[in-house]
Amino acid sequence: MQIGPYTLKNTLFVAPMAGVTDRPFRILCRTLGAGMAVSEMVTSQSLLYGSEKTRRRADHEGEPEPKCIQIAGADPAMLADAARYNADHGAQIIDINMGCPAKKVCNVMAGSALLRDPTLVARLLTAVVSAVDVPVTLKIRTGWDRDHRNGVEIAQLAESCGVALLAVHGRTRSCFFEGEAEYETIAAIKSAVRIPVIANGDIDSPEKAQAVLAATGADGLMIGRAAQGRPWIFREIDHYLKTGQKLAPPSRAELYTVLMEHLETLYAFYGEHTGVRMARKHIGWYSKGLAGGGAFRHAVNQADTVEEQRRLLEEFFGQGLAGIAA
Repeated sequence: MQIGPYTLKNTLFVAPMAGVTDRPFRILCRTLGAGMAVSEMVTSQSLLYGSEKTRRRADHEGEPEPKCIQIAGADPAMLADAARYNADHGAQIIDINMGCPAKKVCNVMAGSALLRDPTLVARLLTAVVSAVDVPVTLKIRTGWDRDHRNGVEIAQLAESCGVALLAVHGRTRSCFFEGEAEYETIAAIKSAVRIPVIANGDIDSPEKAQAVLAATGADGLMIGRAAQGRPWIFREIDHYLKTGQKLAPPSRAELYTVLMEHLETLYAFYGEHTGVRMARKHIGWYSKGLAGGGAFRHAVNQADTVEEQRRLLEEFFGQGLAGIAA
């Protein structure tokens, strides 16, 4: 797949997830098979006027190309300024969020709330596309609620405004993450535009990935929650789509190696205090379903230092906690 001047190694995207898709996670997923990773969302106002903590979300140092940052906002001039800021600081693709269902985002008419105002959508997209020389992509949902599914209209607007690629989460805003994704709406959107369309929602296995591509006709897939604690899902899907064969799951030893490498990058990126706390949720996801996982997660959540976390991981993936029931 081509996005502007960039050729992706495959059409598997890491979905932007607040508090998850930081630079360490993006690089890890790219290493394990993803073709592209989109940063966690940064609001235009906080990026331009916020703290260093906020600006860290836009940090792409050492990340493979293309480097993509997602921005959100409801003011065309401010969103354009945020796009320019990111492009000036190394972003090679600007992604606009019109899919976030969070109340604090929608209450300021950003994220998926924008789907209720196509006129404003057009103004925002035109402002950003005009402001930067890098490709602009867009993430949307299928509409605001089941009675107002206007994904096709928004997709056609996006194409006319110069958006290079569209990712669609197959739910309305009112659905949040409940129920099943509506792949038929993604299929209708794909049929209505010429730009690449990426399907998102409930893709959690190689077989499901193949089925979603068949159902939607989409040009690629975006995977979010299924990659939490399982970043190798991208290589599993990529291999299956290319060969029809399933890869063996990672061994406990490989899982431990991947997890430890992930944690070391978190410690280095955030520093010990924040890194240890950020690591807790990832450790929980990686250990889900493993024997002894419940007791292990409880112990990890009490650990306050890098040294303690490392020790607990060595014990758990060795013999120390293997006999405790999850």
